[in-house]
Amino acid sequence: MRVLLAGWFSFEGMGATAGDLMVRDLACEWLSRAGCPYDVALGVPFDGGVDWRSINPDAYTHICFVCGPFGNVRPLTDFLSRFEHCHLIGLDLSMVDGWNPFDVLFERDSSTLCCPDVAMLAPVKQVPVVGVILCDHVSEYGDRSQHDAAHDAIQRLIQRRELAAVRIDTRLDRNSTGLRTAAEIENMISRMDIVVTTRLHGTVLAIKSGVPPVVIDPIVGLGKISAQVRALGWRVALDTTTLNDRSLETAFDYCLTPQARTEAVACRNRAIGQLNRVQENFILELTRLREATSTKAKSAAAAGL
Repeated sequence: MRVLLAGWFSFEGMGATAGDLMVRDLACEWLSRAGCPYDVALGVPFDGGVDWRSINPDAYTHICFVCGPFGNVRPLTDFLSRFEHCHLIGLDLSMVDGWNPFDVLFERDSSTLCCPDVAMLAPVKQVPVVGVILCDHVSEYGDRSQHDAAHDAIQRLIQRRELAAVRIDTRLDRNSTGLRTAAEIENMISRMDIVVTTRLHGTVLAIKSGVPPVVIDPIVGLGKISAQVRALGWRVALDTTTLNDRSLETAFDYCLTPQARTEAVACRNRAIGQLNRVQENFILELTRLREATSTKAKSAAAAGL
């Protein structure tokens, strides 16, 4: 007995989903537990399996097709024709138009039965959720801006690591990520595990929420982001002289630690203490100016001016 495991991930451009791949991996586990040798048929862009169009169909005794809709249409009919000698097993399928070519079927839904999707059994693999907050070229710094190089380094990091990258735009005159208010932006940032940013307010709002940011100042000779990092006391910051793939990886890994989150909260608390004093002094100064203006107006009125 040898099984060929197939699904919509076996065909290029047919819309394989996360759920399809979860059920695929579960089916692989179940086949192994049952002691059944198997191969997985994979199409572009997935690799590591076999191409069902080029393998010897006589090498298989059973086909197990998993997850998704299943009907009497191409490319399914082409696939089944190539393996017509095999026993067919269906798992987690939505049966379309009442067609059922399977010898054994564990359907997801059909005209007679509805079951929970098998993806419910897949273990949850934890990956970091990373807010990516990028700034376009900043005109006030002219030729000192190295934003493109910084953003390229961030993109390489995203491609190397398994993570959920969430693009967050802090602009509100026009927003590329569909956020409409400051509250929406701040709440999105607060739900991240970490942030990677070349924006000043990406840094500030991350620290405010206790989210560790990997901060990159893309200005040669340093700019406002570095000044803000110093003011906040946050130490995970790179600039044009220290930014490379290795230093970015090191900063990223540190920001995923509990220590980094504790440090971000400490920076926030110190900043709030300082800013409370700024608030008090600002109000005192405005009060003094208001009273001085009122006194001057009264004196002018008394003098008949």
